[in-house]
This record gives sequence, C-alpha cells and structure tokens, in this order.
Amino acid sequence: MTLPSTDTPLYNHPLPDIEQWLASKGCQQDVTNLHCWSLHTPDWQAEITMEVDSLVVRYLNASEDGEDIQRSFKYSLTRQDLEEVIFSDPLTTSKQDA
Repeated sequence: MTLPSTDTPLYNHPLPDIEQWLASKGCQQDVTNLHCWSLHTPDWQAEITMEVDSLVVRYLNASEDGEDIQRSFKYSLTRQDLEEVIFSDPLTTSKQDA
C-alpha cells in the first residue's frame, strides 16, 4: 500500500493508510480499542487516540515535573507536519511552544 504524499492533509488519507503510517512510525495498535495506539521510544512514551476530528497525543510523564503532556492535532494538518510534532521529543517541543 502506498501512502499519499507527505504534504497531503491527514483527512485525505483512508483509515488503513493512517493505520499503516502509525505502524510504520513504530506505534502499536490496541487490540481491544482499535482507535488507540501506543508509542515507546528510548526517551519517552505516548498514547495516541484517533478521535472524530483530531489525533490526541498524550506523552506519559513527559513534563519536567513528571506530569503527562496532552496535545490535540486536527486531521487538516499534513502528514509531514504531524510527523514533525508528534514524533519529536515532547520536552523539546514544549520548550519551543513556551
């Protein structure tokens, strides 16, 4: 299966393509809640939930005080934009947002 180009908004991707993209980025789909995914990197962990109008990403214990950081990203963003914000270090992204 070939994914649409990276500059295509996520809402123009069929669901199987979004699932393939998440899997290719190292995410694991929850077998009972198929709209939920988890990601484990050496430095951080996240839970990704596919909501009706957005991807909700909760970075676990990611803030400097150990709290979770939650962000919501609309499907109107391109896959490239989403890759840059979702799959980067959440602490680095938080410092850039401040």
